Amino acid sequence: MSTARISAPPRRRPVRYPGTGPLAGAVALVLLAALFLVPVYVLMMAALKPPVQADAVHMWELPESIDFSGVEQAWEKLSPNVRNSLLMVLPATIVSSLVGALNGFVLAKLPFRGAKVLFAAMLLGMFIPYQVILVPLVRFLQSVDLYGTLPGLILVHIIYGIPITTLIFRNYFNQLPHEMVEAARVDGCSNAAIFLRVMLPLSLPGFVVCAIFQFTNIWNDFLFGITVVPDPTQQPVTVALNNLAGNFSVQWNTVMAGALLAALPTALVYILLGRFFVRGLTAGSVK
Repeated sequence: MSTARISAPPRRRPVRYPGTGPLAGAVALVLLAALFLVPVYVLMMAALKPPVQADAVHMWELPESIDFSGVEQAWEKLSPNVRNSLLMVLPATIVSSLVGALNGFVLAKLPFRGAKVLFAAMLLGMFIPYQVILVPLVRFLQSVDLYGTLPGLILVHIIYGIPITTLIFRNYFNQLPHEMVEAARVDGCSNAAIFLRVMLPLSLPGFVVCAIFQFTNIWNDFLFGITVVPDPTQQPVTVALNNLAGNFSVQWNTVMAGALLAALPTALVYILLGRFFVRGLTAGSVK
């Protein structure tokens, strides 16, 4: 009795379409990067020109001579507002991240009845437009004597940042083994001790992600800055940048230099913490 030998079907080679190799991908990435860097090029070229060369027609051209007068004037006018932005963004970022970490720990590791409903209700705060709550927000700040002050603006950004920070930390803590919490309880730790001694030391990637999100959103905010703080001396740099242009004529070198100064802190945050950003987003995705 003969046995037929069954051969495996031939393995098909993957189909390669023309123009989809590594070189084509690198070229596409370079072109996209150049496209996104065009505004930065215009800002730098206009900021380093004398006022007579930094008009709308010659803004794209290379400067005939380097002139830092626009940078000096922009810094002289914006430096108090840069200080206001730093005084606003640092405590708001830190406090909202800590509150989000505490909320995420409770929702992820201390389950209770109605936790999912509460979490969904908190996430609704991410989808409420700023314009909808401006009138009740101003009335509330007036009632607690915080309207027109930096502490009032800090409070607004802390509250508005709680939903996104809670979401980040809740998802992060969900990926940590629950056995860690149980082992800490066996050792006699309370819930507060578990949060402070076990969870916080492990949550550095989550804090990096929250810090980048919150710092960028708070620093770039314009609507709350101009609504909550009408005093120009107390306003953040984004509002002062809008007021940098004159009513009848615009010194484009000063305006572009001011835009560069206003964008520099967020750029530094991404440069210094960018390599931790993706690592923090994906932390805990694989146990």
